[in-house]
Amino acid sequence: MPKSDKSAVTTYPINDLLANRWSPRAFADRAIPTEVLGSIFEAARWAPSSRNLQPWHFVIAARHHDADGFARLLSTLMGANKSWGKNASVLLVAVTEPNPDSAPGPNRYAHYDVGQAMAHLSIQAMSCGLFIHQMGGFNREKAREVLEIPDQYEPVVSAAIGYLADPSILSDTMKKRELAPRSRNPLAEQVFSAKWGQTHPDYA
Repeated sequence: MPKSDKSAVTTYPINDLLANRWSPRAFADRAIPTEVLGSIFEAARWAPSSRNLQPWHFVIAARHHDADGFARLLSTLMGANKSWGKNASVLLVAVTEPNPDSAPGPNRYAHYDVGQAMAHLSIQAMSCGLFIHQMGGFNREKAREVLEIPDQYEPVVSAAIGYLADPSILSDTMKKRELAPRSRNPLAEQVFSAKWGQTHPDYA
C-alpha cells in the first residue's frame, strides 16, 4: 500500500485503502507495468452498472510507451493541471454514452456509473501502489477533437495516474497545496434522519 502522511482523520474506522486515498500532483518518473494497469481497468470493468449498460470507456496514454498519445491527452488539460500532469505515468479521459443505441431511451445513470467505475479504479490503483488525481479541469471539446471521440459519447473526467514523488518537484504554489492537510465536512452535515436537513442523532 502507498505510504504518505495524508491519511484521513476519521470519526469512525474505515479501510486503509480508503483512508489513504488522496489526489497528489507529484508523480515519479516511473512506468506502470502493463499487468498492473490492466488490473485497475479490470476493477473498473466490474463496477456496478444500471441495467448492465456499462457506459464507461477510457482513452489512455502511457508517457513512457506512447509519447505522442500522452501529448494529445496532456494538451486537453487546463491551467495548472498541465504543469504537473506532464509528470504522470498515464493520463486518461473517461467517456460515457448518455443515449446508448442498445437501450430504449436515455441512460439517466450514465454519469453516475462512470463515477462508480472511477471509484473502483482508484481503490484498485491504491492497492497496486499507485495514486490517481481526477480532474474536471480539462477541455472537453478539445478532448473530443484530438481523441476523436464520436458525437454520441461524452467526455466526463480526466485523470492522472502514477507513483508518488516528493512534493519538491512541484512549483511553490502546487507544493503548498500538496502539503496542505486534508479535510471533509462532518457527518452531521451529510447524513440526515428520515427527512432532509434533520441531522441523524447518531452523528450529531
